[in-house]
Amino acid sequence: EFLYGLNPAFEVLRGNRRQISEAFLGQRAKNNPRLQKLATLLEARSVPVQWADRGKLTQIAGSGEHQGAVLAVSPYPYASSHEIFSTNERLLLLDNIEDPQNLGAILRSAEVFGFASVLLPLKGVPGIYPSVVKASAGATEHLRIARDHNAIAYFRAARADGFTVLALDAGGGESLREAARNTKGKILLVTGGEDTSEGRYILNNADLVARICQTGRVNSLNASVAAGVAMHELSQPQG
Repeated sequence: EFLYGLNPAFEVLRGNRRQISEAFLGQRAKNNPRLQKLATLLEARSVPVQWADRGKLTQIAGSGEHQGAVLAVSPYPYASSHEIFSTNERLLLLDNIEDPQNLGAILRSAEVFGFASVLLPLKGVPGIYPSVVKASAGATEHLRIARDHNAIAYFRAARADGFTVLALDAGGGESLREAARNTKGKILLVTGGEDTSEGRYILNNADLVARICQTGRVNSLNASVAAGVAMHELSQPQG
């Protein structure tokens, strides 16, 4: 597949988890310092580099947001959920996040706030497509992401493995800050989309259903912002 964008290109190299078979870089931006640095790194890895015009880059990437960099890479290396459950104590489950931009933004926050392992259902959430990698600024390349079960199966596996499940919902019975104080040990944070929240089964059976307290007049937060707020709150030391 073809990944595009400068940040994703650098993070693919840093993550070193995908094979890069070829690179296409923007001829007009050949004097751009970041593009020059990228070309040097690619050549050091013996990756063939082809300098091309913007039209060809847009055609290869399938997007005009390539920033002069497109890489031909191997598919995303998904982890198994079994492996993730056995080696992590802080997990993120995304349910009904349909927009690739929101998904990418959430994954970027997950990497920043230490939710390094993420569970994606087989349906209702995009896979790690190039558009998602671009929206995540390449954070996907440093996360362990599973996509091998549905949301309920993940939920049940987490409960069986001793995780406390905290679901984020505008109608939650307690504030996110209170829930963070009451949550110890292994945590599974579940968050849904703006139009469709988490599935009813998860909301009815989660250990905690928490809301983000708001003081403004806008009805709700963007899904990626809400997820970022929740991950930040849960990453703070609780006194």
